[in-house]
Amino acid sequence: MTDSKAVAEAIIDNVAKVIVGKRHELALAVAALLAQGHILIEDVPGVGKTTLAKSIAKSLGCTFNRLQFTPDLLPSDVTGTTIFSQKTGEFEFRPGPIMAQIVLVDEINRASPKSQSALLECMEERQITVDGATHKMPLPFWVMATQNPIEYEGTFPLPEAQLDRFLMRLSLGYPSTNDEILVMERQQRVHPFEELEQVVVVADLLRVHQAVKEIYVDSLVKEYIVALVDGTRRHSAVQLGASPRGSLALFRTGQAWALLQGRDYVLPDDIKAVTQPILAHRLIINPALRMKGASGSTVVDEILASTPVPGVKARPRS
Repeated sequence: MTDSKAVAEAIIDNVAKVIVGKRHELALAVAALLAQGHILIEDVPGVGKTTLAKSIAKSLGCTFNRLQFTPDLLPSDVTGTTIFSQKTGEFEFRPGPIMAQIVLVDEINRASPKSQSALLECMEERQITVDGATHKMPLPFWVMATQNPIEYEGTFPLPEAQLDRFLMRLSLGYPSTNDEILVMERQQRVHPFEELEQVVVVADLLRVHQAVKEIYVDSLVKEYIVALVDGTRRHSAVQLGASPRGSLALFRTGQAWALLQGRDYVLPDDIKAVTQPILAHRLIINPALRMKGASGSTVVDEILASTPVPGVKARPRS
C-alpha cells in the first residue's frame, strides 16, 4: 500500500511543479487516473488544462496526443481510417490521434454530435471499430476533455450518454494572487514543463490500477453510495438522476481516494470527498428550477447534507 501511495504522490508532486496551487484538483485528477476513469475539465481558457494533461503524460512517460475539436471534424479524424496500400496490395489501418495512452480532447463541445460519438466506444470499451475491424486501445488509456463554460455560440452540448462516460467533471479555477505571481516567476526564463522529468513507469501505474481494486469497501459504505445515488433520483429538482454507472464511479474512485490517503479500506469521508465531481454532471435538472438557480452542484450538496453517514468497520482480519 505504501508503494502504491508513493507512486500516486510522485505523480502529484511532479505535476505540481507546473500546475501551481491546485493540489486538491491534481489529487482528484490522479484519483480518476488510478480509477481508470476519464475526466472532463470545464473551465475558461488559459488556466492550465492542456498543460495538466501534458504534464501527467510526461510524468508517466506515456504517449500523448491532442485532438482539437472543430465543427468540420470527421469521426475518421478521431479514430483513423483504412486506406489501400499499393505496395502490399492490401487495405491498411492508419490509426487516428485517439490511439495514444493519454489523449487531450480540446473543446469537445465544438465538434458535431457525430464526431463526439466517435469517442464513446473508445472511452467505454477501450477499443475502436473501423470498417468492421476492432482495434484495442493502448494501456493505460485516459481521455481528458475540456470545454469552455462561458462561450456557447457554435457549440454542440454534450448529450447525457456522453457526459455519463466521464468519471469526473473538474474545474481548475483561477490561481490565488500569490500563486499567479509564482507562476510568472517560474516562467521568467523557461517554462517548468520543459524541465519536467518522468517519475513513474507505466508498469508501476498498471500495478497501482490493480492495487486500487483490492481496497476493502465495507457493506455499509456500499449502502451509503447507493443511498447518495438514489437521492439524486428522488430529489424534486432532478428530472433524471444518476445511473448505476454513477454508483460504480463512486465505488471505484472511493477506493482510489482511500489509496491516496494511505489506507487499504474506504471510509464514508472518502466517498464524500469525490461525490461532487462524480455526480453533479450526471444530473438533469428540471428546467423551471434551473432558472431559479438550481444546479447539479447544489443538488449534490443537499443530498450529502441530508443522507445519514454510516459507521464503518475496518477490513476484517484474515
